[in-house]
Amino acid sequence: MTLAQQLINLFAALLLLISFAMLSQRRVLSLINLFAWQGLVLSISTVVVAWSSHQHHLYYSAGLTLLLKVLFLPWLLHRLIRKLDIKWDVETLINIPTTMLIGIVVVVFAFNLALPISALSATVTKGTLGIALACVLLSFMMMITRRKAVPQVIGFLAMENGLFFAATSATYGMPMVVELGIALDVLVGSFIFGIFFFHIRETFDSLDIKHMEKLKED
Repeated sequence: MTLAQQLINLFAALLLLISFAMLSQRRVLSLINLFAWQGLVLSISTVVVAWSSHQHHLYYSAGLTLLLKVLFLPWLLHRLIRKLDIKWDVETLINIPTTMLIGIVVVVFAFNLALPISALSATVTKGTLGIALACVLLSFMMMITRRKAVPQVIGFLAMENGLFFAATSATYGMPMVVELGIALDVLVGSFIFGIFFFHIRETFDSLDIKHMEKLKED
């Protein structure tokens, strides 16, 4: 195994650990910081893949990830929680130990699902495809096990990180036009979510989604 493959596997393992940390995290501020760390690890991993595979467009992808996921979005989320005066811990639908056990089962499922796909791939990152799918599924799990709107949005953004890592693992990333389109969608979506948070807060004096579920029942 080459040095580049060892580094890629190391960063993949770090991404998986951060996904588990986000899944078990109770404080929204720590959740945002973990999301920023996840973006940083993803950016560095993409640089290593670009260097080892000579795919120069991945350097632009890494730079875009650094600007958007490490700097801008965490800054925007920090500003939102200050303006919304969010000081509560993250509330979960399932207790943390049970969530972590389910997360382990999800990881095993992701590795088994990715095994035949990895066998067909010829990239140096094919061994990390299982971890990439596990990160996507864990982020999706974080979305559906949170009661508050802000952690659900962070889960959605983390899931996009996992999808990008999966694309890098399987085919050395997506075309630059597609990546720019996704980055623009994430950027616009973040502003919409921010406006959405303020409207929920003004209407219900809370960001708990159970209040919207009551409207649906009525």
